[in-house]
Amino acid sequence: GIVTGKAFAEAKDYIKTLKAGDGVWASVIVAESREGNVVLSLRQAMYSSSWENLEKAKETKEPVAVVARGVNPSGVTIEVESLGGFIPATQLGKEASKNPQSLIGKYFKAVVIEVDRAQNKLVLSEKEVSDAKDIREAKEALAKIKEGAVFDGVVTTVANFGCFVKIPSGVEGLVHISELSWGRVERTTDVVAKGDKVKVKVIGKHDGKLALSMKQAKEDPWTLAVGKYKKDVKVTGKVVRVSGFGVFVELEPGIEGLIHVTGIPPATKLSEGSQVKCYVQDIDSKNKRLSLGLVLSVKPIGYK
Repeated sequence: GIVTGKAFAEAKDYIKTLKAGDGVWASVIVAESREGNVVLSLRQAMYSSSWENLEKAKETKEPVAVVARGVNPSGVTIEVESLGGFIPATQLGKEASKNPQSLIGKYFKAVVIEVDRAQNKLVLSEKEVSDAKDIREAKEALAKIKEGAVFDGVVTTVANFGCFVKIPSGVEGLVHISELSWGRVERTTDVVAKGDKVKVKVIGKHDGKLALSMKQAKEDPWTLAVGKYKKDVKVTGKVVRVSGFGVFVELEPGIEGLIHVTGIPPATKLSEGSQVKCYVQDIDSKNKRLSLGLVLSVKPIGYK
């Protein structure tokens, strides 16, 4: 058979890798041409070879040549070895991320980070090439950081889910919103702003990323709660949540107690943000639970 015309053009790069005597898979596209030849396509063989090459490139981390075909909010669509691939926006280097549109039509190097032939999925990283030195230095710095270490850092980015903090080594880590304070946090901006100097504790390292905590860099208020909040001691707090079984009262950041619904007279209305006077009914420091009673100015029968 013969490979010619469009079939030859689409496989020309693959054909260059072949030599006389090599066995290849081919599909028949014309059983007999006017010249009496069987016309073949090497597309299947070409694609199979491309997937094998890219699977190998992923293992060796050897950069491959790609060409950008389009840009969308999520990243850049590319072509590599006649296959379609994708570079997420998070995998673009510092320069490329400034103007992804400038990549369209250009050839550049990228590293394969995910290959799934069955799902026809191919993901690459441009920054692994363009920012290789920075990435290597960041990995080396990260490797030296020990879990449990405490650092003074600076808030670089504030988001709904938390904030990013840069520590002295230059490495950035995420403080999740749940790790901002021992107290209840509704919005990240209620606690931090960009440029704030904060103390953080390293609580984990996952997939080359640093997990930090601001609250764990401070003493857990429950360590002092047993001595501070003894039974029958009167306290004042702020209602932070109203539920069907009672109201939660914050006595200080990280210390909340529950006034059960059975301890609230029907005529007494409590709403979020209101200040209330209570007394300690019971404290369970192990499970960090505090039962409170409402101090009433007028005491109905049956209420303390």
